[in-house]
Amino acid sequence: MGNSSRMTFFFIYTLWRRGVLLACLLLAPPAWAAEILLTAAEDSAGVRAFTQALAEQRPDDRVTFTPLKDLPAPNRLPANTRLILLDLPGLDWRLQDTQGPPTLVLRISRLQAHERLGSNAQHARISLLWSDPPLERQLRLIASILPQARRIGVLYGAESEFLLPELRQHAQALELEIVPQRWDNTNDSRALQSLFRNSDVLLGLDDPQLYNPKTAKNLLLSSYAQQLPLVGPNAGFVRAGSLASTYSDQADWLTVLDHMLDQPPANWPRTLYPKHFKVVGNPQVARSLGIEQVDEASVAARLAEGEQHP
Repeated sequence: MGNSSRMTFFFIYTLWRRGVLLACLLLAPPAWAAEILLTAAEDSAGVRAFTQALAEQRPDDRVTFTPLKDLPAPNRLPANTRLILLDLPGLDWRLQDTQGPPTLVLRISRLQAHERLGSNAQHARISLLWSDPPLERQLRLIASILPQARRIGVLYGAESEFLLPELRQHAQALELEIVPQRWDNTNDSRALQSLFRNSDVLLGLDDPQLYNPKTAKNLLLSSYAQQLPLVGPNAGFVRAGSLASTYSDQADWLTVLDHMLDQPPANWPRTLYPKHFKVVGNPQVARSLGIEQVDEASVAARLAEGEQHP
C-alpha cells in the first residue's frame, strides 16, 4: 500500500473511531443523571400519571415510583437518591429518621407541617413544597378583584391561629385590616354573624376543621345572605361556592420540580410556595353577589407581575 493509500485509510479510520465515540457519548446516560424516587402510601392511577409526567419531563434521569410499604428505612436508601413524597404517611415515615436522602415533600399544607414539625417546620434533609395558597397572594387577589374591601374577616381555630401574625404582616403592607374571629364550635353560627357584621370580605384559611363539606353549606349560605364574598381557601371551595382563589395545578408543580431537580439538593430551600399558579373564579357566585366576574388569566398575570422571586 502506497503512502497516499495508507494516509487515506488512516484518515477514514480516525473519522470512524471518532464517530463511534460520539455515538457512544450520545447514547450513554449522562454521568449526572439523577435517581428520582417517588413514593406514597396509595399506589393510585393519579400517582402513576404524575410519575409518568415527571419521567417524560426529565428523560435523562431515572424516575421511578415505589409504594411506601415496599421501601426500607430512609437511611438504607442510596445517598444519591432524590426522594419525592406525595402524601402525609410518606412524611411520617421520613421523619422517623434523621438520616436518609434529600427529600421533597409535595401536597402538604402549612397546618399539616405545623402539626408534625411545630412552629419551626424545619428538617435538615427535607424541603416542604406548600399545597395551600400563600397568604400574601390571597390578600393581593382580594385587593385586585375587590379594591374597595379594606376589612378582611378571617375565621381561625386552634390549629390555624399560628398563621395570624404572618397574615397581619402581609395585610399591613397592603394597607388592609385583618378582622380575626375564632370559631371553635362550627355548629354555632354566632361567630360567623359577628365576623360578617365587621368585615368587607371573608378570607378562608386552608384549615380543614373550619372549611370542609360539613361546614360549607352554612358558610356559603351565610355569605350569600350577608352579600359578603368568600375568597379561598382553595380551588375546590371555589367550585363549591366561594368567589375566587389562587391555586397551583399539576403542570405548575411539575415546573417547580423540574427547576428544583436541576439544582444540587444543598441549594433546595427548606420551604417553598410554587412560583407558578393560576386563578379560578366562580361566575355564578359573582353574579349573585353583584360583583364583576373574575378575569382569571388577567388577574393571575397581574399577581405574578407583582411577586418578587430570587
